[in-house]
Amino acid sequence: MIACVVIPGFELRAALRAEPVLAERPAALAPLPGTEPLLGPVTAAADAVGVRPGMRLGEALATCPGLVLVEQDPATAREEWEGVLRRLEDAGFAVDSADLGCVYFETRGVERLYGGLEAALERALAAVGSAWDPRVGAAERRFAALAAANVARPGQVLIVSDERTSEFLAPLPLSLLPLPPERYAELEQLGVRKLGQLAGLPGSAVAERLGPDGRRAWGLARGGRAGRVRGRRPPAEIVESLEFPEAVGNELTLRRAFGALLDRVLARPERDGRFARKVAIAARLVGGGSWRRTVTLRDPTAERDRLKAALGPKLAELPAPVLELRLEIVALTESRGQQLELVCVEGDGLQMQLQEGLKQVCASTGSGSVCSVVEVAPWSRIPEARALLLPRDD
Repeated sequence: MIACVVIPGFELRAALRAEPVLAERPAALAPLPGTEPLLGPVTAAADAVGVRPGMRLGEALATCPGLVLVEQDPATAREEWEGVLRRLEDAGFAVDSADLGCVYFETRGVERLYGGLEAALERALAAVGSAWDPRVGAAERRFAALAAANVARPGQVLIVSDERTSEFLAPLPLSLLPLPPERYAELEQLGVRKLGQLAGLPGSAVAERLGPDGRRAWGLARGGRAGRVRGRRPPAEIVESLEFPEAVGNELTLRRAFGALLDRVLARPERDGRFARKVAIAARLVGGGSWRRTVTLRDPTAERDRLKAALGPKLAELPAPVLELRLEIVALTESRGQQLELVCVEGDGLQMQLQEGLKQVCASTGSGSVCSVVEVAPWSRIPEARALLLPRDD
């Protein structure tokens, strides 16, 4: 079985860890500076007075004048989520993180360890922690497991058998599907508001009207294809931080601090001579909240100047003075050096470039983001049905 753990509003919950009193009041995650003024997740108290996620800021404040806006804290959210993933891995689950607050794993290898499917899922809930109000869904198909987790109550385990998948998905809303907002509106205009209604339409008609997005959504509404969950490769997590006695907003001072952090990170023994493939810089801001930027390097390197050139300009994007600066190496290469050839065999250079490009994309977007096209029905009149996309990480 494929299991899915969902923690609704995880970013808001992580930001409220420092101020737990706000969890009982009408509060919502504030939009990022410079972005469209739309609210993020909201607390139960805010939902009770009519404030909804995605609502415009002005409309939300008019609906609830006492609404508390919580500054986004992406650095803390990632730290907390990494802690959740590590606790699940310590319990024996090979996890595949889809996003903050959503993770998949297979139960096949741990059911005997914990004495059955339900006992294994209960162990996963205990590993996440009751403070997060997690929900677990399990099914033979990935999308069905996600739908079950979204339907479950906090702390509940919901298991859907393959025979009941269509019946279970039929009354659920279309919002579970990964579609752009305009597609939802288009489907509602056509009178399609439930997954069962979409699944009952001819696949060719959906593909013709909505394109590849619609075809994929139609397949998910019918349960989605069966597949395996591939466990993630744990991040390197080599971290150095520098706390300032007073808030610093001077870019020159921040660049000097960043240079000192870079020297300390590169000198860490855990790096063991390997190259950095993915790096991140984060800061704790004076007004509350945090800031974080991640860079995936085209060519892995341990050269100080190249890393400084890649991350240094990001400091100009800081929205407020900084109380703490943090530098992380998120992913390292497997090799410790590069052996150059005197004479390259024809085609080998291109093959190496392709492999490095594939590793770069996987480091940037996560496992399963690169797929191979496998032809299965070349005779089909529907373009989307002629081939399947199979994830590859080699």
